[in-house]
Parts: sequence; C-alpha cells; structure tokens
Amino acid sequence: MKDADIAADGSDRLLLRQVATGDRAALATLYRNYHGRLCRFLSRLTQRADLIEEVINDCFWIVWQKAGSFHGDSRVSTWIIGIAYRCGLKALRQRGDEPVDDESLPDDRVPAFDPGEDRELHDWLGKAMQHLTADQRVVVELVYGVGYTLDDVAAILQCPVGTVKARLFHARVKLRNVMPVLAGEPLTQQEKRVP
Repeated sequence: MKDADIAADGSDRLLLRQVATGDRAALATLYRNYHGRLCRFLSRLTQRADLIEEVINDCFWIVWQKAGSFHGDSRVSTWIIGIAYRCGLKALRQRGDEPVDDESLPDDRVPAFDPGEDRELHDWLGKAMQHLTADQRVVVELVYGVGYTLDDVAAILQCPVGTVKARLFHARVKLRNVMPVLAGEPLTQQEKRVP
C-alpha cells in the first residue's frame, strides 16, 4: 500500500470507530468521502441512478449498524465497497433486474474523468467496457479504476482469488479483441482465434 492509501485507511478507521460509538457526523463524513466512488462502482451493476442512491443508503445503514463489528482484517474501503456490492446484487434480485451487460452506460456513469487524460481515449475505453459482462466490468473497475489488489477484490466479491483472476483474464482478452475494432482496425487471424 502507498503512504497515501495507508493514511486514508487510518483516517477511515478512526471515522469508523467514531461511527461505532454513535457519531452521526463521522458517518456523514464517511458517506461524503465514499459517495462518488460508490456511484462509479455501482454503475457497473446498474444504470438506474435511483437504485444506485438507494443501494448507497442501504450500504451506509449497514455501516452504521455494523461499524463496531469491523475487525480490521481489510481496509475500510474494501469493507464498505463489499457491503455496497452485496446490497447492489440484493436490490437487483429483489426487483427482478439483471446487472447491466452490453447496454451502453450513460456518460455520467463511466469512471471518473481526469482532466489530464485524453478525452477521446476515455470515451474509447468506456465503449470498450460496455462489451464486458457486469462481473468483468466490476473486477476491471476495482483493479484498474480503484487500484485494489486481487486479494482485496476477492474479499469485496466474497469469491476465491482464482475467480477474480479468471474474470480479469477474460476481460483483458475481450478488451484486447474489441478495442482495435472500435478503432476501425481489422482483427488479424491470430486475434480472431483468441477466446
């Protein structure tokens, strides 16, 4: 972990301890700190902004209730995003919805745009991500967008590290095959054979 990540986790742990004592201001601070990150992450499961907001609220209700039971086995961010992921899946199941797959994601639901980045490249990557399954998009977002380790992602998704590796592998293969097509380049015979 980088020094900035260690400092952020230390701050989050302090806030979580305060939440465990019933400090609503600490909960509000955590909510503000995580809202944007959770919106981007949950947009990989659903395009419905109303459902994303509901899931975030459900997530923080659980954080409020369970803050005292956080054991510190992972980063606080891993714990919170794991709760949000499970709340998101539960909300989709209750409504009979499926996680988004090949539908286009609206512009405000793609990963955060850094003004220093190439806007065209950002749009191109966003279109390529639409070709991944929801599970693959979530893993790519957590690993490359947020910067979690494979172990952290496995903890968030509550699945074996091997499953995370497989999803990431298949996502990279699919991206490698779809990105040249999006750029208008024909695939070579070798690229066409890769699964």
